[in-house]
Amino acid sequence: MSLDRLFVPDDNLAMKPTEANPVHLIHMNPELNMARFYGIDIQPTLFGEMSVLRSWGRIGTKGRGMMVTYEDSAQAAEALLKLDKQKRRRGYVAVTD
Repeated sequence: MSLDRLFVPDDNLAMKPTEANPVHLIHMNPELNMARFYGIDIQPTLFGEMSVLRSWGRIGTKGRGMMVTYEDSAQAAEALLKLDKQKRRRGYVAVTD
């Protein structure tokens, strides 16, 4: 008898990766000496919640960061999309890898 058959997977979704992809944006304007970055990602917490991690600053620096925690992944994904839309309206564009 295989030990694999005895294993029952845990249905806890807290530590499974999210389907939302991280967002990496930049805003550059050499005439204004502007070179900024903005990053948004969703990560699970140890308590079953989802956190939206944001980082921003001048390109080439460590920048700053902020974390906001939501009860479920749907709320976190909605917050990520709202931030992405807001930054794109302000002139940020996606970074292509």
